[in-house]
Amino acid sequence: MLEQITQWIEHTNNEFTPQRQSCYQLMDNFTDFYPTAFLDNAYFVVIDTLPKPDFPELRQLGLGTFIDMDAAGITYNNTYYLQPHVATNLRVHFHELVHVAQWQHLGIAQFIARYMQEIQSVGYMDAPLEKMAYALDNHFSLDGAPFDVPRYVAQHL
Repeated sequence: MLEQITQWIEHTNNEFTPQRQSCYQLMDNFTDFYPTAFLDNAYFVVIDTLPKPDFPELRQLGLGTFIDMDAAGITYNNTYYLQPHVATNLRVHFHELVHVAQWQHLGIAQFIARYMQEIQSVGYMDAPLEKMAYALDNHFSLDGAPFDVPRYVAQHL
């Protein structure tokens, strides 16, 4: 299953390469939160319908609610996808970039396995990977002191 999801992610990210935008353009907004090199290698795509791997096996594992959830954004490795109504929302970008850092630190297979296990066992809102992203985007939205987010993620996973 992990291999099937990994292949789907690679195919999806490759398919949307022409539409993706570099997160480097967010540098002025995220100074001292995300290093330039990190933003240089992170991308986003604005799209009406978020791509999701809707495999029957995922629904059998109890992940149907997550697949059907109307999310504002979703991250796959170093690329995240946003609905148009949040494309200029810096807090959403910040949140998805936390997930990029998590993917980067854990690696694709480990991130997928951990994320699925967390959603299955405690649900989306209580999943530790999501709780971390929400806590950090909240810190940012409250004008909290800047810190190196990818380093923080690596130290707290």
